[in-house]
Parts: sequence; C-alpha cells; structure tokens
Amino acid sequence: MSLTLEIQDARWRKLRGISARLKKAVCAALHAAGADETAALTVLLTTDKRVQALNRDFRGFDKPTNVLSFPTTSNEYIGDIAIAYGVTAKEAKASGKTLLDHATHLIVHGVLHLLGYDHVTPRKARVMEPMETRILASLNIADPYEEQ
Repeated sequence: MSLTLEIQDARWRKLRGISARLKKAVCAALHAAGADETAALTVLLTTDKRVQALNRDFRGFDKPTNVLSFPTTSNEYIGDIAIAYGVTAKEAKASGKTLLDHATHLIVHGVLHLLGYDHVTPRKARVMEPMETRILASLNIADPYEEQ
C-alpha cells in the first residue's frame, strides 16, 4: 500500500502518531474489503475552508463536511480522501471521542467509499457500517455507531 499523506492544516500535526495510525487504518480497510493491498491513495488533512471548496466544486454543496472521497477507476491508484480539521474536531468533542480515533474512523470510512461502498440507503448502510465497526475494532477503536 502506498499512502501519500499531505497535511495542509498544521493543527493535524499536533496529533502524535497520526501518520502511523492512518497508514494502519488504510491497510486494515483494504484488507477487510478484500482489496488489492498494493493500492495507492492520497489523504489530505486540511481546513474546513478547503473541504468546503472541494464539496462545492465537486458535489455542489457549499458547506464543509468531515470527509470527502474521490475514487478513481484504477485498481492501482484508488483515489483521494480529504478530511477537514474543524468539522472533525467538533464532531469528536461532541461525541466524546478522541480526535485521533474519529479521524481514524473517517479514514476507514473514506477508504471504503473509494472501494465502492456507500451508505446512501439503509440496505447499503447495513453492509458498510458493520464493516467499519469491525475494522475499527481491529484497531482498538470503539463502535462509532453505538448509541452513547
């Protein structure tokens, strides 16, 4: 697996061990999905403003979101993931999770989107969300969908 990690928002650098954690999460997601573990992808850790621009330009929604995935049609380079610091930090705090654990969940979520998984319908969510939960459990992270 080849992971290019680009950090545009310096606040991400304050999370000790983020590079290693995200790489491990990508590998776990690829493995769990039965994907080619030699696949390459890029993760952009950025600002809410940058994610808002991407969301507006590529999805038509002029607002920030936590994570965006941009899949390709290649099996070798599967795509790009962008994560917004501010939105992710607020969500983590509101749900009582660490920022690192929540960012890890978003990476797993994003990788699964790159691989074609989705949650737009209840049927699709019943496939994707338990897979996320299993992957996160293998990384010692609690079920993000469990009611608190």
